[in-house]
Amino acid sequence: MDDDLIFVEEDGPGLANDGAACPWRILVVDDDPGVHEATRFALANMIILDRPLGLFHASSAAEAVALLRVTEKIAVVLLDVVMESDDAGLRMVDTIRNELKLANCRIILRTGQPGQAPEAETISRYDINDYKTKSELTQNRLFITLTTAIRSYDQLLRLDATRRGLEKIVAASNQFIAEQGLQSFADGVITQIAGLLGVEPEGLVCCAASQDSPLVNDRREFRIIAAAGHFRSLIQRRLCEIDDPRILGQLMIALNERRSLIEPDNITLYFAKTSAEGFAAFIDSARSICDVDQELLKVFCTNIALCAKNIELVMKLRRDAFFDRQLGLPNRTALVCELDQRMMAKQGSGCALAIIDIDQFALANDLLGHDYGDAMLKATAQRLGEHLPANVFIARLGGDTFAVMGPKIAVNGETIQACFQTPFVIEGVHQPVSACVGITLLESGPRSGIEYIRDSYLALKQAKTAGLGQTVLFSQELGSAVRERAHLLHDLRLSFEQKQLFLTYQPQIELSSGRIIGVEALMRWRREDGTLVPPESFIPIAEQSGLIVDMGHWLLQTALQALQRFRVAGCTDLRMAVNISPVQLRQPGFVESVNESLFLTRSRPIDLELEITESVAFGGLEPVIALLKRLRALGVTVAIDDFSTGYSSLAYLDKLPADRLKLDRSFVCALERDDNGTRIARMIVVLGRELGLQVIAEGVENQKLEELVMALGCNETQGYHYGHPMQESEFIAWHARYKGNQA
Repeated sequence: MDDDLIFVEEDGPGLANDGAACPWRILVVDDDPGVHEATRFALANMIILDRPLGLFHASSAAEAVALLRVTEKIAVVLLDVVMESDDAGLRMVDTIRNELKLANCRIILRTGQPGQAPEAETISRYDINDYKTKSELTQNRLFITLTTAIRSYDQLLRLDATRRGLEKIVAASNQFIAEQGLQSFADGVITQIAGLLGVEPEGLVCCAASQDSPLVNDRREFRIIAAAGHFRSLIQRRLCEIDDPRILGQLMIALNERRSLIEPDNITLYFAKTSAEGFAAFIDSARSICDVDQELLKVFCTNIALCAKNIELVMKLRRDAFFDRQLGLPNRTALVCELDQRMMAKQGSGCALAIIDIDQFALANDLLGHDYGDAMLKATAQRLGEHLPANVFIARLGGDTFAVMGPKIAVNGETIQACFQTPFVIEGVHQPVSACVGITLLESGPRSGIEYIRDSYLALKQAKTAGLGQTVLFSQELGSAVRERAHLLHDLRLSFEQKQLFLTYQPQIELSSGRIIGVEALMRWRREDGTLVPPESFIPIAEQSGLIVDMGHWLLQTALQALQRFRVAGCTDLRMAVNISPVQLRQPGFVESVNESLFLTRSRPIDLELEITESVAFGGLEPVIALLKRLRALGVTVAIDDFSTGYSSLAYLDKLPADRLKLDRSFVCALERDDNGTRIARMIVVLGRELGLQVIAEGVENQKLEELVMALGCNETQGYHYGHPMQESEFIAWHARYKGNQA
């Protein structure tokens, strides 16, 4: 064996007798064999802090680093400053602290040359415990220096142990919050205490007592709620059945006196759930429980007692997180978890998810009261549970929306709609109930539960659009259409923010005189690639998203500003017609917004005409009537657009304050074909005149149609026969030509 190799003293840690105190490990690093011999002699039989010393030796920095890589718990390094190089010792210190990350190990520098003393900054930076010349280290001084260093090392170890223990306590608290019930809570206490002490969960017992526990010989009877190791067979049995008097006695004292007991080789912790109820845990340790562990266990006991005190609250919160309190069904969160678990376990193949929405539930709830609505929800939950197999997962997603998930043979449109064929009996009355259903087939791919729920909602939306009692199965085509609408909305929003939308203007002509009386402002969208997106594609999306509010406000101000420029260019006596969405009308402060736009653009109210559709009456006619009256009081005129093409009502037409009625292009085109549309067009014109409204015909594309609408009695017209929708400069040029031709 090479003399330069590392060697350990015969009385070192590796050869310590069983039961003897574990030696403090001291590493001596020096290239002088005499120093090793002198140090061995000086430290022979030395006891520091009740423990012997175990010496390790290395003759170079490289050998010392190699030893430190494989040997744990080196308490002190006695290190020569100058060895194979002048700075070998200091470079080794850097390796110990920065590469090996040994922060607790204490370092004492020794040198035979006083001039080699390191700077104070170096000692501080590398956390060097002491610096001595070799001549100073007599046996007495070496004892004092090592005692100081070992005491520092021991304190650092205790701080580390405390930190790790506190981390375990915090982790245990977090775990206990997630436990379900007292049984799981008690099992967790056993596991965490064993981990805190570094022992196997063997011989640990938890017992509980309550005010309801019976009294036996004036003592309360306790039961075992959790156990580990050879006591596991005693779970749920009486505490008195433990055949170890020592353990039984400790637990009885702790439970009856409601306090913890700390002994040299065991500890019994008491956890107060309430002032009169609690449980205890006995820990039988093969080694003495040190002061640090005892203090940590006290902190653990206090901390976990708070968890135990609130265990019922935690259980209640957990129930609320996953169950609908009103109907006792799993909720949306529970459904997502169930779906995710099935997907992870690859159990989704052959299954389906259906979302069910009760038709006209809100109307029934409003007309018949919330108690009636609650009874309908309970009846629906009961009906689904009775008619669907037990292996179908039923949940309530919120409001009147339910979800069922299970095999396709049970979860399909036919079986679900069959649940609603028989009328419900609600408050003694037979009530027919229908529902719309959106269904998604589950796959074995890596999709999440949220994605399947989203797809089912898309199918449900399509079903509700189709009518009452409808079922729609989600398809990739349906998903693609939705994604396309989402992309279109994203692009539209971006284009609007970047001011890429623009207006075109189509002239309106008075039939009797042929003069230009106004223009209609029409919003247009051209993508960056130059393609035009039809208004019928992006206006509905803007309305559904609410973006139409900002777009409409911009359109109104832009159109009125253009009107002022038209006048400067000689286009006088024009009114500006602007389309207004029902979404805009429902916005608070709409009238004030119109008034502000008129003021900012220096426009007269009479110069503005707002075009609305009959759909503005949906959701309440009276507020719309009041709003239109306020607008007309300002001097703004109102035109009803697209009459009789949607959900028309003569009652609406009679009540809505308006000045003009626009005859839709579909009826104008029918005049040329001379089909049934001709009669409808004639009736609309007559109706408008009876109500005192001016009638303007749209879509007049040739001279013949102009003659036909004039013969019907229309007052005004617009269409390609006069001019296409034009941008501002084009309209000004067209206006000049038209005026010139008239002259």
